[in-house]
Amino acid sequence: MVVSTFPRVFDEGDLVPKLTVEGFGEFEVPLGKRLVLALSEDAGVDQLHACGGNARCTTCRVEVLAGDPSEMTMAEKNLLIAKGISGVRLSCQMLCENDISVRCISRVQGSGRPNPGSVPTPEISPPPEWTTKEE
Repeated sequence: MVVSTFPRVFDEGDLVPKLTVEGFGEFEVPLGKRLVLALSEDAGVDQLHACGGNARCTTCRVEVLAGDPSEMTMAEKNLLIAKGISGVRLSCQMLCENDISVRCISRVQGSGRPNPGSVPTPEISPPPEWTTKEE
């Protein structure tokens, strides 16, 4: 079930979400920022994103400890199902809309990769079709 395909719009007066990253701390992040970018730019995490944040791999995986959004993109849902992966979210397909606490389980450190991948764009790619997490 697709919930919406419209881009999300945020008002100036909206609250600033708090991102808590296990082992890194708490950070205020701009409302609507992609989680993958908030992790690397605001929290200083060496988060992997090998495909550049385009929902073609699963290297940007995070475990959501608290504040898991009830919606996800169809691209994320389809990729996780195709790969048979559960219990994680793709940070490239998530927006910082509310307070969230995560564990980064896919980092450059220990991966053997020379870098995290090309820098993701500020907008979710592919253009999101929002759906519920449940079937």
